[in-house]
Amino acid sequence: NVLQAAIVASHRIFKTLDQPVLVVTPAAPQKTRRARGRIEFQNVWFAYHEEDWVLSDVSFTVEPGQSVALVGHTGSGKTTITNLLMRFYDVQRGCVLLDGVDVREWDLQALRENFAVVLQDVFLFSGTVESNIRLGHTEIAEDQIKWAAREVHADGFIERLPDEYKTEVRERGAGLSVGQKQLISFARALAFDPALLILDEATSSIDTETEQLIQQAIERVMLNRTSLIIAHRLSTIQRADRIIVLHHGAIREQGSHQQLLAEHGLYWRLYKLQYADGSRDELSTGEPFSGSLQYRG
Repeated sequence: NVLQAAIVASHRIFKTLDQPVLVVTPAAPQKTRRARGRIEFQNVWFAYHEEDWVLSDVSFTVEPGQSVALVGHTGSGKTTITNLLMRFYDVQRGCVLLDGVDVREWDLQALRENFAVVLQDVFLFSGTVESNIRLGHTEIAEDQIKWAAREVHADGFIERLPDEYKTEVRERGAGLSVGQKQLISFARALAFDPALLILDEATSSIDTETEQLIQQAIERVMLNRTSLIIAHRLSTIQRADRIIVLHHGAIREQGSHQQLLAEHGLYWRLYKLQYADGSRDELSTGEPFSGSLQYRG
């Protein structure tokens, strides 16, 4: 039984290894250094399968240091935008530029080294807290790790652990709370000092005190850094310099929180349905827009 399972597993591994590489570094890349952080999508069309378009003629610009919140229902194209920016896929039409250079002309490793990505589901490896923050970047000194943890308020719980930063973490962070794992992920991002931040905001329910720490951590990591946030919480959306509202792969509205409310459009309808009574601070994106362009929370 063990041998049969190993044979089946090996078949799957070789099948994966045999897959063609679709995204490669150009022979003579134009960009190999740290980015300033200017993002530009020019008439981007993208489909995962033939012409089942996930993004349709999407155009926007983010200046260095700006923060942009991407808002929309599940499947509206928010994550696809971040995947194209880091060149996990190539566009079918249009182009994605970083610092004025098409991402297809960047050295692939250099491109991705400009980003820190904080996902909803934080993955922690077996190892120490310190190694989970360093994440293989041996050039990051211990002092820098501790500084990053202090800046995002992760030092409080880390220093209460049996061996502080040397405490062994079980795989996937078993034994740590959701909020503690999120704070470690923010410390990772800050210690790496990226030019750009991509944040897929977690929707997990956590206690009020930890929620406040996480909001402060988000604000600190975004400071003076180009940031794209797949936003769910009203507090994060309001903090962004600009909000982009996506609907079925197209940009329907752009502007600040107050500007979009004043327009009484799609974002205003969403706000009225989800937040106006003050009873919640989380955007429900599980259901698509109905025919009346209203969210069903």
